[in-house]
Amino acid sequence: MNDSSTPSRTTTPSRTTASPRTAQGAPRPAFRRRALRVLALAGVLSGTTLSALPPTAVAAARVPETYTLTIRHLDRQGAATDAYQTRVTGISGPGASEAVTPHDDSGTVTVRLPEGRYLLDSTVVGREEGSGTDWIVQPRLDLDRDTTVTVDARTTAPVDVRPQDPEARFLSRLGAVEVTHGGTTRFANVMAGPGLRVAHLGPDAEPGSVKEWFDTYWAGATTDYALGYTFTSSRALTGLVRHPSPSSLAAVKVRRAAPDGDTGTAFASVQPSAGPTVGLVQPLRPLGTATVLVTPERGRWNVEYEGPSVPGETPNRYARNGFAVRAGATTTHTFDNAVFGPALDTEPGARPAGVRDGAALSLDVPLLADGEGHAPSAPRFRAATTTLHRDGVLIGTRRGEPGRGTFTTTPGAASYRLTATVTRGDGAAPSGRVTAAWTFTSAATARPTALPLSTVRFTPALGLDGTAPADDRMRVPVTVQGAAAGTGVRSLAVSVSTDNGTTWTRVPVADGRAAFRNPAAGRSVSLRAELTDTRGNTLTQTLTNAYRTR
Repeated sequence: MNDSSTPSRTTTPSRTTASPRTAQGAPRPAFRRRALRVLALAGVLSGTTLSALPPTAVAAARVPETYTLTIRHLDRQGAATDAYQTRVTGISGPGASEAVTPHDDSGTVTVRLPEGRYLLDSTVVGREEGSGTDWIVQPRLDLDRDTTVTVDARTTAPVDVRPQDPEARFLSRLGAVEVTHGGTTRFANVMAGPGLRVAHLGPDAEPGSVKEWFDTYWAGATTDYALGYTFTSSRALTGLVRHPSPSSLAAVKVRRAAPDGDTGTAFASVQPSAGPTVGLVQPLRPLGTATVLVTPERGRWNVEYEGPSVPGETPNRYARNGFAVRAGATTTHTFDNAVFGPALDTEPGARPAGVRDGAALSLDVPLLADGEGHAPSAPRFRAATTTLHRDGVLIGTRRGEPGRGTFTTTPGAASYRLTATVTRGDGAAPSGRVTAAWTFTSAATARPTALPLSTVRFTPALGLDGTAPADDRMRVPVTVQGAAAGTGVRSLAVSVSTDNGTTWTRVPVADGRAAFRNPAAGRSVSLRAELTDTRGNTLTQTLTNAYRTR
């Protein structure tokens, strides 16, 4: 069996990120997962299985042959037991649309099913409290005759995955299996406490057709653990023992900034990027840091961050998905810190920030991405407008959604000015203003076409309170995103204001950094970029009160 596995901190009970239901004892909703990863995960720590329901099959041209499947259930003492939950899920053949959960108090149950390939998984729970759960998986059940299967808890071996930290406390665990045959994939999973044992049942399936995940979460005194492993084989696992050393783990740090003096509790969730999983959700007080040690073998990882709740408002969320980790290395993610400003999604295949489709022109760019470029789900703002001019004539104005707007214009080629403005903050006093104004030439298109938009990112080194030392000499990284990053920059000018944008001073930019001196303590620094790309498209971007001095 091939073993490939991958790698944040919790002082309160763990909360799962399984969708759509959370684990037992979870005091608040979990983060929403991407649709392709959603499994309906049961949350009973004593042990529950659930398989993804197969689609409805097309009616067969003939009535398929059916056979009797008899399933016997034995506990760890070899006695018949009624403390089981078994699911039989069709994979291929006439029975591909079948999904049954047969049960009989005698411990032996009989069901009649069409011929075909099935996935069988069963949990058997001990009668005494704390006696644990046995999960037995038969990834290949070929029903082509009357068949008897014995689910025997005595065949299982322990799942013993724990950190080498004697103070660590077990939080939760998820095991999941994916079986593919004939181009169809079926799933099953189990959530269970520390006494989980597992076993393979029946013949081997085809090589590489069985994929299995086990994720286990532990809370330490100062560090938490997310230990995940994945396996691809022809069989389900019979037992799993892993006690990873600290040096074999990667550290994921999540930092909670509060540049506007926010109070309340935020939450950070750490989980693997691939496969079904639960996650580790941790509370973060202002200026707090959570640390989670994770297994690099599990692949890439995700961090999701939910800001403090405000009565009557939707909490703001950020995400950083699919980042790589390495044993012995630390990956740090800071959320909700300055400098807030426009940011583009630079991942391959990402939707363009601006699109021309026929006579329609649309803008969708986060104007208030945080200092690391995380796009907010519910940005806090007081006012937002987006306007479009064609050859100097106003086409329209859209209000209420920062950086968003759709306009209908005329087909012929023309010069456009697209301007998006947002005033940050939701209190009595605004905390800053962001404006991005783009100019470009555009004509009607036969299909959706990206507009040649760019942004400029400023990323000074700031404390978690969003401040920098007074009178310091700054060398602020300046990064160009979007069209100009691809076609080239003809000119880029950076200016700084220390009077909230009343007056501006141009500063030198060398080696991708803008150089200037901070003002005295208690003042603010505003930043402006004026960019022209090699095709003549322009950007003027202004960030007032970008950060403060201390």
